[in-house]
Amino acid sequence: MKKFISWNVNGIRACLNKDFMASFASLNADIFCLQETKVQAGQVELDLPGYYQYWNYAERKGYSGTALFTKEKPLAVTYGIGVKEHDTEGRVITAEFENYYFITVYVPNSGDGLKRLDYRMAWEDAFLKYIKKLDKKKPVIYCGDLNVAHKEIDIKNPSSNHHSAGFTDEEREKFSTVLSDGFADSFRYFYPDKAEAYSWWSYRFQARERNAGWRIDYFVVSERIKDKMADAAIHPGIFGSDHCPVELDIDI
Repeated sequence: MKKFISWNVNGIRACLNKDFMASFASLNADIFCLQETKVQAGQVELDLPGYYQYWNYAERKGYSGTALFTKEKPLAVTYGIGVKEHDTEGRVITAEFENYYFITVYVPNSGDGLKRLDYRMAWEDAFLKYIKKLDKKKPVIYCGDLNVAHKEIDIKNPSSNHHSAGFTDEEREKFSTVLSDGFADSFRYFYPDKAEAYSWWSYRFQARERNAGWRIDYFVVSERIKDKMADAAIHPGIFGSDHCPVELDIDI
């Protein structure tokens, strides 16, 4: 059984000052992925005995970025999705293993006033094309901050947020397309009706204390391996970021 963890740390250097290492050790994942690391090469050194480390940095300083830490050495590791316009922000790392591909991804936020929504739509299409190409070779598991609350159950206040970034009809429909194209949302596979299960809370208005959150962090798997999944979990009791870690347990 493999245990996988994904966490948007909203700046790894800040998170390191908020007990990141203790949380990392307690979770003891086979693969542990980060999004929004907000560092450049050489700005942080993590001492993680027993793990191979892979980092993808954004060209823009203090922005975006992903990391993947794995106990098992991958057969190969690639960065980005092979599309130049989408590969400058350090958003994707793909590790190939014998029986599957594993991806950490930080999906672009559509931004204030939805100023990046058109870019986000193009990104979604390119990413789906990328994972479908991989899926033809081996099953795919991808995780990360997907910046979308898929259904009304995935957000505390759906009506007031209907046209907010992360809960537009366009973004939600793109995720529906992924799920209808041979992929499964691991958490909803196990807990289709579980409400108030969130992975992100605004720092404003005591949102976390009130559990006024959004579920925007996911593990998504190829449909054909969904029966290998054992469980999925969200860890709201782990602090250090405005997101909390999410988990997938799978026999693969």
